[in-house]
Amino acid sequence: MSRESRSLIFLTIMAAILISLLPFPQVLSPFIPYWVALVVIYWSLETHDMIGMGLAFITGVVLDTLSGSLMGMHALSLVIMVFLVQRFRSRLRFFPPWQQALSVLGLLVNDRIILIWITVLLGEPIPTWKYWLAPLVGMAIWPWLFLLLDRLRAWKRQRSP
Repeated sequence: MSRESRSLIFLTIMAAILISLLPFPQVLSPFIPYWVALVVIYWSLETHDMIGMGLAFITGVVLDTLSGSLMGMHALSLVIMVFLVQRFRSRLRFFPPWQQALSVLGLLVNDRIILIWITVLLGEPIPTWKYWLAPLVGMAIWPWLFLLLDRLRAWKRQRSP
C-alpha cells in the first residue's frame, strides 16, 4: 500500500477517535456507536495487511488515554476485534455491506461483553439494558459507513498518481 493509503487510514482513525470524544447529551449517550471500532473493522476488512493487532493496540491505548478510561480496556477490545476480523476476513468480504452488518453486530456485541467483563473485574456495577443499544446503532450505520469509506478510498486512489 502506498503512503497515501496509510495517511488515509490514519486520518479516518483519528477522525473516529475525535468523534468518540465529542460531548453528547446524556439522553443520546446510549445511542452513540463505537466509531473507532467501526472504522478499524472497515480497514481491517479492506486492507488486512495494513491494520494489524499492533495498530489496533496503539489505537486503543490512544483512545484510553484521551478518554480517561482504564488503560488497555479499549486496546484489548480492539485487538480481539481485529483478530476476529482477520480470522474470518475471507467470509466477511463475500457478503455485501448490508449483510456484513450482522457480522459487525456480532463483533460489537463481543466488544460489549469484553467491556462488561472488565467492569465486573473492577467491581463496578453492571450497565443497564441501554448499554446494548450502541451495537444496534453501529449495525444500522455500518452499510452507510462502509460505502462512505469506500468512496473516500476510491477518491483517494483516483487523485494519487
